Amino acid sequence: MLQLKGIIPPMITPLKNYDRLDLEGLSNLIEHLIQGGVHGIFILGTNGEAPSLSRSVKKELMRMTGKQIKQRVPFLVGISGTSLSASLDMADCAKEYGADAVVVSPPYYYPLDQNEVYEYYAALASKLPLPFFIYNIPSHTKIQLSIETVLKIKDLGAQGIKDSSGDLFYFYSLMDALRDAPDFSFITGTELFLPETVLSGGHGAVAGGANAFPQLFVSMYEASVKKDLGSISMLRKQVMELYNTLYRVGKHPSSITAGIKCALSVMGICNDYMAPPLLKITGDERNQIERIIKKYHP
Repeated sequence: MLQLKGIIPPMITPLKNYDRLDLEGLSNLIEHLIQGGVHGIFILGTNGEAPSLSRSVKKELMRMTGKQIKQRVPFLVGISGTSLSASLDMADCAKEYGADAVVVSPPYYYPLDQNEVYEYYAALASKLPLPFFIYNIPSHTKIQLSIETVLKIKDLGAQGIKDSSGDLFYFYSLMDALRDAPDFSFITGTELFLPETVLSGGHGAVAGGANAFPQLFVSMYEASVKKDLGSISMLRKQVMELYNTLYRVGKHPSSITAGIKCALSVMGICNDYMAPPLLKITGDERNQIERIIKKYHP
């Protein structure tokens, strides 16, 4: 049983162009995260631009990431997609390259009902070579996993859930429904909810901002474990400042990923190329990010 806890960054994918990794940047980023104290690394999620990457780039990213992590922290790979066979192929590659588990959302594109989602997970779970975690992200999949569906998928062998619904009541209800499953990991994908998650019995966060500022989020996790409300309040103010600055520089929701990648570029960690259709941040908006980074990373 792999129980996740702590801060697991959804690692961005450093790129030279749409079909070529920034290998030096990838190495720099992995070391930046591990030295920042993170408790795991999750690749090929939303912030990793997974839907925009070719199979060959995904495979190389898995191989190079597994090679560098060297089992120092848990290594998770997103295999979400629209095809059962493609997801299973990615899962096989993940195992080959040293992943500890895979993360999978409901298939996107078609509007599905709860039974269709369950049957998809049932077909997938029976063939997966690694433990798996559920990824609930209704903004991208067009379906909110019901609590009943999560319970059924848990019985298929799911080790936990990353919930990116942004609905704290739903997350609390989910934890209450699974209160008799102490080994099931509850991970929030909304980093602002980290203290509430941990204080209520959850286990951590997949925090996009931890790509650039891992120590900030690790500190907030540790304060939450200790129930240090004063430190939580102070650290939350810093996270809120990131929300109100770094995450709001661009004009679109996807600009959060572009903003994080731009910040890493300003810090000299990796390239800021975005895989089409997303665009990197330039001009005055990049200058704004440079000013933000100078404040947090002089």
